[in-house]
Amino acid sequence: MGDHIARGKEFENQAEKKLSGWGGLFGSKFEDAADLFDKAGNCFKLAKSWDQAGVVYVKLANCHLKLDSKHEAANAYADAAHCYKKTNTKEAISCLEQAVNIFLEIGRLSMSARYYKEVAELYEQDQNLEQAIIFYEKSADLFQSEDVTTTANQCKQKIAEFSAQTEKYQRAIEIFEEIARDSVKNNLLKYGVRGHLLNAGICQLCKGDVVAINNALERYQELDPTFSSTREYKLLVDLAAAIDEENIDKFTGVIREYDSMTRLDGWKTTLLLKVKEAVKAKELEEDDLT
Repeated sequence: MGDHIARGKEFENQAEKKLSGWGGLFGSKFEDAADLFDKAGNCFKLAKSWDQAGVVYVKLANCHLKLDSKHEAANAYADAAHCYKKTNTKEAISCLEQAVNIFLEIGRLSMSARYYKEVAELYEQDQNLEQAIIFYEKSADLFQSEDVTTTANQCKQKIAEFSAQTEKYQRAIEIFEEIARDSVKNNLLKYGVRGHLLNAGICQLCKGDVVAINNALERYQELDPTFSSTREYKLLVDLAAAIDEENIDKFTGVIREYDSMTRLDGWKTTLLLKVKEAVKAKELEEDDLT
């Protein structure tokens, strides 16, 4: 490992000397320095010295920019970001944004979408949901424009989930319903429609308006006529009835029965717990009045 670091430093120093010299014709000093920075980056990666690797890949990107090799510069920023990901989220995000800006400039929209998604994932890891939503939106828009529907929907689903977690239920509902509508028309995606409608329905439950919930369920049957025969539909109908009756035992029993056959994930469980607490609070409130 020490040998790799020593070699990396040697290549980096040689590159710096090339840049500080007068150089040859047609920007050859930048080409020579770029080759040496690339070698230095590989050495630092082998040594798992991620910060040092990140630094030289940024220097490599700058050399490519001097040579007007924009695609290579963007790739070098992405390489820097992937090294920084292991040690420094802020630097990783900065380098990914630099890569995206260049890819957008040269019309590589699918690459831009991919790296916007990586930025969103880094913000998600840091629990910065507001920033994660912003970058998942940018990514979804670009994937959609490139007709990469499945990945665009994955990004939209994240936006909807985070919106619900931050109690922006109406926005989450609209996104889940949009994904469901788009998926119904696609043979490869329509198997997932009932899951999207279940997610939208759970967000409806969080709003606590039983009339709106029942109206939504009617709409979902029109959107997908097979939905009314699914366990997801039955779950939403039974939960809506339990909320209407303010029956906490029934509410809990319905969830337990569904969960015994199809495990509810953490997102759904958290939201349903909020609904349960709201029903319980209403039940107690009415007990106090009697």
